[in-house]
Amino acid sequence: MTVTVTATPAAPSPVPSAHSAPGIAPGIAPERFRQVFRRYPAGVVAVTADSGRGPVGFTATSLTSLSLEPPLVSFGIAVTASSWPHIERATTAVINFLSSDQEPLARTFAKSGIDRFAAPTQWRRLPGGEPVLGGVAGWLRLGVEQIVPAGDHRIVVARVEESWLDESRGPLVFHDGNYLSL
Repeated sequence: MTVTVTATPAAPSPVPSAHSAPGIAPGIAPERFRQVFRRYPAGVVAVTADSGRGPVGFTATSLTSLSLEPPLVSFGIAVTASSWPHIERATTAVINFLSSDQEPLARTFAKSGIDRFAAPTQWRRLPGGEPVLGGVAGWLRLGVEQIVPAGDHRIVVARVEESWLDESRGPLVFHDGNYLSL
């Protein structure tokens, strides 16, 4: 009598999860998180809005296209950012795609405690009152649809209502702590 033994593949071992391992803090250290994402190049935008108390804005690299139909984008903002109370109340916003020669503007909009719209910043208002920056490679006018809590940030989901693009201007990119052009 012949007996055939067939080996069955072993089930994959579960990977330990921070959620299931007692005594282990979830996720990686903030310093490591920053280090990893410094190595990931990203386009640089300035998000601007006016919720009725004057123009506000901040530099961001978190812009993401979400959907073609309807045309949706998202961006993140820290709840500790000076612009957050204004963005939270705004029904519209503008994504300003910074051009390769606008590093000083990116630094201005990344700095806290200053009037980012004071000279030498060039800007104007769109017909709906939204602030848009001068010299940018393009912009999107957005209608805010949803704000989603995400840790110490909020993710703003918005519908693209209008756009403008200057194809002759290259983008500003952020990589490893430096602003670069392509």
